[in-house]
This record gives sequence, C-alpha cells and structure tokens, in this order.
Amino acid sequence: MKGRTITLVLAMLFASGAVWAQQQNPHFGTWKANLGKSTYSPGPPPKATTTKLEPWGDDGVKTTTEGVDAQGNKTRAEYSAKYDGKDYSITGSPNFDKAALKRIDDYTTLLINKKDGNVVRLMKQTVSKDGKTRTNASVGVNAKGEAFHNVTVFDKQ
Repeated sequence: MKGRTITLVLAMLFASGAVWAQQQNPHFGTWKANLGKSTYSPGPPPKATTTKLEPWGDDGVKTTTEGVDAQGNKTRAEYSAKYDGKDYSITGSPNFDKAALKRIDDYTTLLINKKDGNVVRLMKQTVSKDGKTRTNASVGVNAKGEAFHNVTVFDKQ
C-alpha cells in the first residue's frame, strides 16, 4: 500500500511539473511582427504577420501564423509539433509542408521546414529574457530558388 501511494504521489508530481513547464514556455502568446526592426534579404517583406503559439499536448506547441504578404494577399498557416525533431504537417503554407522543432534552451528553439522532403528553411527562434521580444532568424531557399536570410522581430501582444 505504502509503495503504491508513493508511486501515485510521484506520478502526480511529475505530471504537474510537465504542465507547469508547458505553461511557463516563454514562446507562448501572441506575437506581432515589428517590421521596422526586421530585415528581409532579398525582400520584399510581408505587410503584416502575427503568430500565436499555445500549448499542445504534453510537450508541444500549436502555431498559427496570419498576415498579409508583400503582394497584399491574406496568409494563414498552422501546425502543431512537439520539440522532438520529428516532422509534423503544416497546413496553409505554399512554401512549407513539414515542421520539426528542437529546443535549444528555455528561450531558444530551432525550426526546420521542409517542402516535398527537402529542407528549405532553418529558423532560430529566440525570446528575450524579459519575455517582450521574439526574434526569428531564418536562412533557406525560397520558391524561386533564391537564397534568403530574414530576421523578423516580434513584439509580445
């Protein structure tokens, strides 16, 4: 009986710790691109981008990105992924069909995007220690076959 009670208490502590860690993820929240602080090479930059990150499962994130591209078209892409480096499907993006996430530390993650099985973007996502700014530094190849290097700075909403 005593062994079962200890096992149950330990299981509850572990589960509550996982939930607490999930809620404390500094990436979670709604982030609006600050285009004045961002750089896009070769451009042009989008007209607007807002990303919402929220808990998904026991160690994952649901990401929804909405905006207006450089040509004025509305955009929306969505995926849910764990920080396990495995591929998860993206919906709504013409540029990417898979996303894989890896946690570097509490404030930094690596996002790997693929299209038709090929890696087309690597993005380092970093939240500032004060939790007010998120910077996405990405490199890759766009749909035209051009190399790009973008740094998008987001403000927490």
